[in-house]
Amino acid sequence: MFYLFFTTVFTEMALILALLFESPLRKLLILGLDKLKQGRGPLVAKSVGATVLVVLSSAVYNVVEIHKRSRESGALNPTEEVLMADLLLEASLMGFSLFLAVMMDRLHSYIKRKQILEEVINPNKQHNQ
Repeated sequence: MFYLFFTTVFTEMALILALLFESPLRKLLILGLDKLKQGRGPLVAKSVGATVLVVLSSAVYNVVEIHKRSRESGALNPTEEVLMADLLLEASLMGFSLFLAVMMDRLHSYIKRKQILEEVINPNKQHNQ
C-alpha cells in the first residue's frame, strides 16, 4: 500500500511542477485535466477522495487509540511502536496525497481562468505560437 501512496505523491508533485512552468507539457496536462473534469470524472474523483479521507480518519483514530494505551500503561511495547509508525506513515502519505490533489485542481482552475482573461483582454493574440 505504501508503494501506491509514494507513487501517487511523487506523480502529483511532478504534475504540479509541470503546471507551474510554461511548457508544451503544461498545455498537454491542461487538456488532459479538462477532459478528466468532464463526464463522470468529477464523481469518480470525489468518491476516491472520500474513500481516502475515511481511511485516513481510521488511521488517525487508531494512532490516537495506541497513544491512549501507551499513556495508561506508561510505555509502548515494540509491536505497538511498529504499528504506530506504520499508521503514521500511511496517514501522512494519504494526507499529502489529498492536499496535492486539491492543489493540482486549484492550479488547473487558476490557469484556465488566466487563459480566459487573456482571451478577453487580447482577443487578437494567438496562443498557438
